[in-house]
Amino acid sequence: MLLNKIQAAIPAYKKWLSEVRTHPGLYAWEAVQHFQNNWNPDSPDPAAMYEGCFYSEQNRRLWQGENWEPRRIMTEFWKFDPLTVKWMFDDLFNETKSVDGRVGRFVFGCDSLLRDYKKARPASIENNHYHSDYRMISVYLSFRYPDSYAPYEFDSFKKVLTLLGARDIPEQDDLPRYFKVLKTLMTFLDKDPEVTALVQKHLHPKKHFAGKTMLVAADFCRFITE
Repeated sequence: MLLNKIQAAIPAYKKWLSEVRTHPGLYAWEAVQHFQNNWNPDSPDPAAMYEGCFYSEQNRRLWQGENWEPRRIMTEFWKFDPLTVKWMFDDLFNETKSVDGRVGRFVFGCDSLLRDYKKARPASIENNHYHSDYRMISVYLSFRYPDSYAPYEFDSFKKVLTLLGARDIPEQDDLPRYFKVLKTLMTFLDKDPEVTALVQKHLHPKKHFAGKTMLVAADFCRFITE
């Protein structure tokens, strides 16, 4: 990425933050806070706990879309084999291990669960667990550790890299690189305290996550691409 392009975009981002009346991405801050308040894998009803962790008054696009229902199928997995699913999430959230390894094992676990689920339910029409594109896995990570991760969409990632002058544009999903890019952008955003202050002005203290979060870097990317 070109330094001058990043530096040129920050003042424009601050201007937008100061002028926009209703921030269109606040649902992400709301959803993170809701997850933080409700995540409890030791719950006596883990399927209900999991399903209840995802809520937004504004927008559910992070976990639900047309022909894309990762929350629904993962709820079914929690009901089908809660011990395996708990292990999968425990491993995914283990920050002592590499993120690419954790993500790979989680997808493998989803593949195995879907195969076993279909064997146990021959009449089931389920053919997709909706986690292979890493979008929902990035949501899990960003909701659990908002200071380190943010939701991911491959096409948007490619677009922001192109607009910021990156030389090596990925041709396939590269979630670890996405997280690294966010951290790089966050170092520049953190150097300007006005950015944090302007973002905080849009947040409701009882509704939105107010701690340090990579959502700011992701929002900066969204601003650049849109």
